[in-house]
Amino acid sequence: MNLPISADLIGQHNAAALPALEDDFAALGRKLERNGVDIEAVKERAKGWSVAVPSWGAGRGGTRFAKFPLAGEPTNIHEKLEDCAVIHQLGTTTPRVSPHFPWDCVDDYAALREEAGSYGLHFDAVNSNTFQDQPGQEHTYATGSLASTVEATRQQAVAHNIDCIEIGQQLGSSAITVWVGDGTNFPGQQDLGRSMDRYLEGAAQIYAALPDDWRMMLEHKMFEPAFYSSVISDWGSSLMAAQELGDKCKCLVDLGHHAPNVNIEQIVARLHRAGKLGGFHFNDSKYGDDDLDSGSINPHQLFLVFNELVEAELDPRGGFDPAYMIDQSHNVTDPIESMIASSETIAGCYVRAQLVDREALHAAQEANDVMLAFRTLRGAYETDVAPILAKARAEAGGAIDWLGTYRASQYRDRKAQERKAVGLGAGIV
Repeated sequence: MNLPISADLIGQHNAAALPALEDDFAALGRKLERNGVDIEAVKERAKGWSVAVPSWGAGRGGTRFAKFPLAGEPTNIHEKLEDCAVIHQLGTTTPRVSPHFPWDCVDDYAALREEAGSYGLHFDAVNSNTFQDQPGQEHTYATGSLASTVEATRQQAVAHNIDCIEIGQQLGSSAITVWVGDGTNFPGQQDLGRSMDRYLEGAAQIYAALPDDWRMMLEHKMFEPAFYSSVISDWGSSLMAAQELGDKCKCLVDLGHHAPNVNIEQIVARLHRAGKLGGFHFNDSKYGDDDLDSGSINPHQLFLVFNELVEAELDPRGGFDPAYMIDQSHNVTDPIESMIASSETIAGCYVRAQLVDREALHAAQEANDVMLAFRTLRGAYETDVAPILAKARAEAGGAIDWLGTYRASQYRDRKAQERKAVGLGAGIV
């Protein structure tokens, strides 16, 4: 396997950190055992957990006004895959990469799939782009895409999504995520009902092109780039569309795409009840769709989301198989460091949710014992599960101290010497 970081370097750093880890793991194991929890079983569940990383997340993002490039950041999908391989090699929980087209277009997708495999990676859901014009594009998306009033523009957007499905089949993917920036900036700009009709007509054509074993995931967003109305603005609009399109269409929840203070964990429970919970894009926000590192602002909310996911897993109803992906913009950090940190935070919330005493929680809920129910959740949240995550990483061949190991490898410095500079940029991506 073609791994970017020296296995000897990882082994040396792990050997130095292992005695302290074993001590911490044993202490946590004794604590959990008093509550009837087998730490080895929890560790095995942690080793089975995974989340996809976005190809575009391997590069520096931008503020609304400017992008400040990082020396050695990737300039094409091949370099992105190499960086994603570092993330998975050290963190061990990110074996899938979600590509974005046309940003990641190549001439030979079979070769790209083989290249990813050489790093121990495979491809997750493909993502279409109808929110910005591309060089040589015949029709502009300035009027929208699937919901545009221009028929030719709508058909162009449909054709692009179908092209993404065909590319995804070559890459071994089995899902497409559809997010459109369609909406309005002025009252009266468009008929709000008819714009939804146009969106559904176009989405139905994409849905009809899905292979039998594929899923279509609809991503909603409250605002941006449109600031008065968005066609698929919330989970209700997404659910309505998914129910109309068919069984293979699900709803995707991006944690930053809601109004401030929205109860996202309740949305999770509702979508699961409707059989339409398709997946997640993990990030964090302070003011809007900030695309900050997962758990960097509100880790407790992330834990509460996972509490509902574990509840759904234990009560699958008509099925439970959500797709998980990180979706962040790394404006001031090394994207590799941010995505390993985020994958660790996400996995940590998953593990904490596994520690919730479900029997005690449900009994307290049924008895209307508010404080006991709350403390049952809070006790799991306050448990330091870092030793479990580190032990799981080490046993999977990753790094106990992933940040120290990554920086000791001088990977970014080496890539700064090898790769073409990105140059200055403007805008979000």
